[in-house]
Amino acid sequence: MTNVLGEFLDPIDALFTIFFSILFALLFTLSYSVFIYRGIIDSSFASGYGQELFAAILGAVAAWGIIDGVIYVLGEVFARGERYRLLQYVHTSDSEETAIAAIADELDFILEPITTDAQRQALYHDVLGHLSQAEPQAAGLQREDVVGAVAAVLLSVVAVLPSLLPLLLLPNNTALAISISNVISIFVVFATGYGWGIHTDTNPWKIGLLLASVCLSMVVVAMLLGG
Repeated sequence: MTNVLGEFLDPIDALFTIFFSILFALLFTLSYSVFIYRGIIDSSFASGYGQELFAAILGAVAAWGIIDGVIYVLGEVFARGERYRLLQYVHTSDSEETAIAAIADELDFILEPITTDAQRQALYHDVLGHLSQAEPQAAGLQREDVVGAVAAVLLSVVAVLPSLLPLLLLPNNTALAISISNVISIFVVFATGYGWGIHTDTNPWKIGLLLASVCLSMVVVAMLLGG
């Protein structure tokens, strides 16, 4: 799924969008599972309650997706403003050393683990030459930001739909539907981590299990704190 939306949404943004979408669903369904297990809620829910739970979870996920989309737009605009500031600083620097130091401040944390000092200095001189000829671009809202935000909302909803389908398909046995939903949610998180492992050329099983474990742990913490 991250590959499909890669044109509009950064893979890491897509990963966390899916993660938080499933996290919201699990927070609902696992809470109800605990209530059923403890006898707080009768396991024989009234017919149609699954549809109500479906609507509640989907609404919560969609609301989170919209919030996430707005944050995405703000992040893109602010990041563009920061790049504009760097370009302006390079253009007005009184010396080449000052400009290169500013570039290094922006890029060192990315390049330091994989390059030598000499390689970075040579690269920063090349970057300076490019930036010295570049024209400042508008730092405000752009079409790509809105498209990315819409993609985040759609991804949030689409990612959680498999987990919610049992609530519609088993309207007369909501307890069983919730149990199936929980299993599907964990599988979706695992599959997302597995895909990320392949994307980053790391152990996909390890990443999938790690992501599923972290998701479950966060749900448990939220439930214990009354979330």
